[in-house]
Amino acid sequence: MFSRAAGCLRQDVNLLFKSLRFYRPGVGEFGHLPDPPKSSFESSGSVTPDQAQTVHLINAYRRYGYLKADLDPLGLSKEKNVPELNPEIYGLSTSEELPGKKLTLNDLNEQLANVYCGPIACEFMHLNSWEERQWFSSKFEDIVASELSNEERVKLGKLMLRCENFDHFLALKFPTVKRYGSEGAEAMYGFFSELFDSAPEKRIKQLIIAIAHRGRLNLLAEMMQFPLIQMFRKMKGKSEFPTDVTGSGDVLSHLTSSFEHKGPDGEVHITMLPNPSHLEAVNPVAMGKARGRSRSLKTGDYSDDRAARVGDEVLCVQIHGDGAFTGQGIVMESIALSQAPHFRIGGSVHLITNNQVAFTAEAHIGRSTTHTTDIAKAFECPVIHVNGDNPEEVIKATRLAVAYREKFRKDVFINLVCYRRWGHNELDDPTFTNPQIYKAVHARESVPRMYADELISEGLITEDEIKRQKEEHTANLMEVFKAVDKSEPKANHLTGLWAGYKQAPSAVEIWDTGVDVDTLRFVGAGSVKTPETFNLHAHLKKAHVEARVNKLAQGEGIDWATAEAMAFGSILVDGHDVRISGQDVGRGTFSHRHAMLVDQETDDSYIPLNNITAKGKLELANNLLSEEAILGFEFGMSIENPKRLCVWEAQFGDFFNGAQIIIDTFIASAESKWLTQSGLVMLLPHGFDGAGPEHSSCRMERFLQLCDSREDQNPVDGENVNMRIVNPTTSAQYFHLLRRQVVTPYRKPLIVVAPKILLRHPQAASTIAEMAPGTHFKPVITETKNTTNVEKVIFVSGKHWIAVDKARQEKGLTDKVAIVRVEQLCPFPVADLQAALAKYPKAKKLVWSQEEPRNAGAWTFVRPRFENAIGVSLQFAGRPELAWTATAIGEYHQAEALKVIEDTFRD
Repeated sequence: MFSRAAGCLRQDVNLLFKSLRFYRPGVGEFGHLPDPPKSSFESSGSVTPDQAQTVHLINAYRRYGYLKADLDPLGLSKEKNVPELNPEIYGLSTSEELPGKKLTLNDLNEQLANVYCGPIACEFMHLNSWEERQWFSSKFEDIVASELSNEERVKLGKLMLRCENFDHFLALKFPTVKRYGSEGAEAMYGFFSELFDSAPEKRIKQLIIAIAHRGRLNLLAEMMQFPLIQMFRKMKGKSEFPTDVTGSGDVLSHLTSSFEHKGPDGEVHITMLPNPSHLEAVNPVAMGKARGRSRSLKTGDYSDDRAARVGDEVLCVQIHGDGAFTGQGIVMESIALSQAPHFRIGGSVHLITNNQVAFTAEAHIGRSTTHTTDIAKAFECPVIHVNGDNPEEVIKATRLAVAYREKFRKDVFINLVCYRRWGHNELDDPTFTNPQIYKAVHARESVPRMYADELISEGLITEDEIKRQKEEHTANLMEVFKAVDKSEPKANHLTGLWAGYKQAPSAVEIWDTGVDVDTLRFVGAGSVKTPETFNLHAHLKKAHVEARVNKLAQGEGIDWATAEAMAFGSILVDGHDVRISGQDVGRGTFSHRHAMLVDQETDDSYIPLNNITAKGKLELANNLLSEEAILGFEFGMSIENPKRLCVWEAQFGDFFNGAQIIIDTFIASAESKWLTQSGLVMLLPHGFDGAGPEHSSCRMERFLQLCDSREDQNPVDGENVNMRIVNPTTSAQYFHLLRRQVVTPYRKPLIVVAPKILLRHPQAASTIAEMAPGTHFKPVITETKNTTNVEKVIFVSGKHWIAVDKARQEKGLTDKVAIVRVEQLCPFPVADLQAALAKYPKAKKLVWSQEEPRNAGAWTFVRPRFENAIGVSLQFAGRPELAWTATAIGEYHQAEALKVIEDTFRD
C-alpha cells in the first residue's frame, strides 16, 4: 500500500512540475549547457526487520562516524561519545550472529569503526541525491581498503623529505624572512602529487590553483618549476622585475607559476594565480579564470557539443586555511556560485590545511562549528577528513575527491587536520598563546621523518638513501643561493593568449573607436530582432523594439541602451566576446537594456545579439546577490583572455562597497604587483535623485584615491595609470569607452560612474554620426558657442551638468556662463582642460560644481590638479561635508539641490 501510494504521489508531483514554467536560460543561450537528466531511485525489494536494524547501524556509521574518527595528529582532541554508533540503541546484541553471515554484530561493528572512524573519515549522508550517497559510500569503502604500491610510497616519502629540507634550508639562509612553511602539513604534497599526476587520466588539460601563504614557496620550488634563483632574489630583497617593465612587485608569499606538468598519462598545464594577503579573496578569481579557460578552449558550457559536460578539461583547485575558510564571507559567496548558471565550472577540489589554530585563535575560539568544513554541507558538498600524520590517507582522499568531482561535477572538500610546527610566519612565538598545542608539537617527530622511518622498517628505503638525497638537494639549493647576486630579474607576463600585447605607454593616446554606420545599423537592428514565433512583451515591442528601429533609421536620439547594444554588437563582429554580469543585467536594473528577452508564453530567454555573427558571443549572466565573489569572478574571467570584454554592473553604484577587497587588491593593483592586466569594466549607477544613502553614490572618491594619478602632473598622466575613471554624459561617449577597452594593445580596468536619469534623457542621446569612423571618446566636452562674453566657467562631471545647464537658461546666463564637462577624471586630462580654458580669456570666475558632498565626489581629486597642473584655483559648489552619501528625506534633498545651484551661480 505504501509503495503504491508513494508512486502515485510521485506521478502527481511530476505532473505539477510539468504544468509550471520557470524563467530559465533559453535552450540556445550562450554559456549554458542543458543539465543532463538526473537519475532517480526507485525502491525495490524488501528487508526483514532484523536486516533493517543492521542497515540503521551501517548508516549511522556513514553519517556519524566522522565524529569519532582519529583525526587529530596532536592527540589533544577529547574522544567523543557518539550514541548513534552504539548497536544496542537499534535493539541489536553485539554477540549475536548476523543473518546469513558468518560474523557477529561485534565483528561488523569493528569493521565499520575501522572504515569510518579511522584516520580518514567522510561526511556525505547530507547529500540529497540517493545516487551520490550510494556512490560515495561504495567508493569510500573501496579506497580505504586499497593500498598504495611500494613505488608510490617511496615517491611520496622522498617528496616530503625534499619539502622538509627546503623549509630547513630557508630557515638557515633566511632566518628573518617570513616563509609560511609547510612543516606539520607536509602530507599536503601527497595531495598535489596525486592531483598533478592523475589529471591527464581524467582528461584534465588545465589546472587552475588558488592558494594562500602556507606551503606556497615549497610547492612552487619543488613541484611547480618556479625558478629558484628568482625566489632567492626576492628573499634577498632584490628587484622583482626587469628595468624595462613597469611594476612594483609584491611580497614573497604571492609569487606565481605557470608550467606544463608531465604525468604518467600525459601532460597538464598548471597555473597558480597571484593572490593578496586578504585570505580567500583569490577563490572566486580562480573560479572565473577556470571558466574563462573553458571558454577559450570551447569546452563545458561553451562547447559546440551540447552533450558535453560542465567542467570538461579544466579543474579549479582551491587551497584554504582553516581560520580563513571558516571566517571569511567570500567563501560562502564563492561556493554559492559553484552551481549557478554562467558561473559554474563543474566543481572545484578544495583542500583545507587545518592547522587547528589560526594565527593564535584555536578552533573553539575561531568558529562555531565542529569542523571548519561544515559550511560545505549547506551546499550539499561531501567532505573528506584526514589525519595529517597519515600521508597515504591523504592520497586516498585525493583520489576519492577527484573521482567524485569527475562523476558528479560538484565541489568536494578535503579537511587535512595537521599542525603548524612554528608560529604564524616562523618569526612569531606561538607558546605565548598556545602552550599546550606547542608542548605536543615540540615533543613529536616530523611527519616526513615518521613516514621515512616506516619505509625504512619495511625495507623500502635506507637511511643512506635519505642522507644522500638530502645532501644532493641541499647542494643544489646552495648552488642557486650563491648565484643570486649575479642573476637578473625576469618577467614572464604577456605570453600565451596575451602574446602581442604590451604595457600601456606613458603618453596620452587617442584611438579611433568609430564604426562604419551601416555596421552600426545592422547590429543595432539585430539587437532587437526575434524569431517570428517568439512571444514578445507588448510594451517592449513598442517602447523597445520599434523605438530602437526608428532611432536607427533616423540616426538620431540614440539612447544609452542602444549605444551599448551597438558597441557590444560591433565588438562581437570584430571577433571578441562580451560578458556582462550583475543582478539584473539581462533587463537592466532600470529596465533599459533588455538585451535578454523572455518569451511571454514559454519563459524561455532569447539574446538577439548572439544571432548577428558567428564570431564573438555575448554572455549575459544574471547573478546571485553577491558583490565580492562576483567581482572577483569577473576579474578572473578578464585576465584569462584579452579578447574578451568583461563588464560587471552594480545594481546601484553604492553596492560595490561589498567588493572593496577585490577592488583594492586586484583591480587597482594587479598590474603593478604581478604584471597582470585586466580590461574589466565596472558600471556603477550613480546620481543624487533623492533615493537615500545607499542608492545615490558610487563613492567615486574611493576609486580616485586608489588611482596612481599625479597631483603635480609632472609628467602628465598617460595611458599607464592603473585604471581609468570616467563619468560620461552621452551615449556616444559610453559607446567609445566600451570599444576602446578592446581596441588598444593593452588592458586597463575601466570604472564608469554610470548614469540613472541619463539612460533615457534626451540631452544624453547622441547621433549615429558621433559613433562613425574617425570619432573617439572625448575626455573633456566644451560648448560650441560664442565665447567672447563668458565671465564664468563652471566645471562639472557627469549628469549634474543638466541641472546646471537648466539653471543657466532659467537665469538667462547662456552668454556669460560656460559649462565644461570633465568626462574623464583619470588619467586627468590636463591638455584638454588647458585648451578648454583658453577658449574663455575673459573668464575671471572658475567654479567646480558637483551634487556630491564636499568630502565626496571628485572635488578633493580635481582641486590640487587644477592648481598644480593647470595653474588655476576653483571655487567649490556642492553639498557640505556629510557622514553619509545622501539624505533620505525628500524635503532635505530638494533644499540641498537648490543650495548647490545657488552656490554655483553666486557672484
